[in-house]
Amino acid sequence: MKDLILFSIPAVIWGSTWLAIKFQVGEVDPVVSVSYRFFLAGLLLLVYSKWKGLSLQFNRKEHGFILLQGLLIFGINYALVYTAELTLTSGLVGLLFSTLVILNIINSRIFLKTAFEPKVLIGGVLGLVGMGLVFRQDLSTFSLADGKVVGLLFALGGAVVASLGNITSARNQKAGIPVIQSNALGMLYGAAAMLAFALISQKPITFEQSTGYILSLAFLSVFGSVIAFTAYLTLIGRIGASRSGYVVLVSPIIALMLSTLFEDYRWTITGALGAILILVGNGFVLQLRQKTSST
Repeated sequence: MKDLILFSIPAVIWGSTWLAIKFQVGEVDPVVSVSYRFFLAGLLLLVYSKWKGLSLQFNRKEHGFILLQGLLIFGINYALVYTAELTLTSGLVGLLFSTLVILNIINSRIFLKTAFEPKVLIGGVLGLVGMGLVFRQDLSTFSLADGKVVGLLFALGGAVVASLGNITSARNQKAGIPVIQSNALGMLYGAAAMLAFALISQKPITFEQSTGYILSLAFLSVFGSVIAFTAYLTLIGRIGASRSGYVVLVSPIIALMLSTLFEDYRWTITGALGAILILVGNGFVLQLRQKTSST
């Protein structure tokens, strides 16, 4: 029961964060909203680390890799995702982001020299075909002026950057850098970098005082960035990373359901088939990774 609860917390929260992000884009520039989110989340984790007496002493090299992790996971990644939600429904962005499962395995092979099972390509092909079906109409009239196509590229770009961030995090953990403290500092580094980028590019630094913006910011910072991640890390410690990975498979289903209810996302037969192929491809890779890790 405890494992089920630990599984449900990040699955439900991360499945709903895609919809919450919709309230963060529009009046406030996406890059600025990302900065607000991770300043708050980073401060919360920093306070938690101090309260628990966790060491925050790192040398210059370690700070450099924590900075890289923060830029990739808590900076560039979310800036691309938030921008994608300007033109795509939250459910579609969540679905596209689930390709992170396949990207992680490919990048692990490239950068960490982990074993690579050629059958992973089957999952990748299923995912690509699925994306082609979901965006069939938009891709058939491809244009850089087409907001949906550009949103698709931003969402996939966010998944690629997030995957590189995950590889950096794996490298940091192997080097003995603790997860909670590295995320606390990484979130603050990522937030500072996004704020600096906003200032350099002369983006307006504004804050929307609407109830929707403030509540969604609090939800994304506290639940989406602190509570869900803590539950997920605990789950990994109890049942392993391979089985915990199914959270990534369940959350886009929840995101699509919420998008249908609250964003009037309209399903088509080809779109539904495409979504199924993406999820099946991810599930195939996760099953394969679980079998590989158990042998």
